[in-house]
Amino acid sequence: MAPEHRRVTEAELAVMQVLWDSGTATTRQITETLYEDGGVSEYYTVQKLLERLEEKGCIDRDRSQRTHQFRASIERDELIGERLAELADTMCEGSLVPVLTSLTQIRDLTAEEFDALKQLVKQLDERSAKSRSSKPKKRRE
Repeated sequence: MAPEHRRVTEAELAVMQVLWDSGTATTRQITETLYEDGGVSEYYTVQKLLERLEEKGCIDRDRSQRTHQFRASIERDELIGERLAELADTMCEGSLVPVLTSLTQIRDLTAEEFDALKQLVKQLDERSAKSRSSKPKKRRE
């Protein structure tokens, strides 16, 4: 399960998306991206979301300039993994099979996605084979 401090709300996720897409951004830039006609209240909402994300260890703040710059300190894939593991733990008794099955059944995979999935299965199979072969074999007495 994802650490309690790392649970990211939908609003916080929207801020993370902006940072993943832009690399770095100021509070004003994030506000303008998320709210077309963003005013003072939206600015303070984004400011509060940034504070929460910083407390959770999801973003870093560069305070070296008058206008602070923010950047994501965790990768998108890391957060996806945490959320999927949490979903598997809560709904599937920890098994990823129902999660993966559902993901592949809700929409058709593109050719690129299918190829990437095949490559992933191949890598997992190779890793599993290596771990099986590195375990000491039991001696028969």
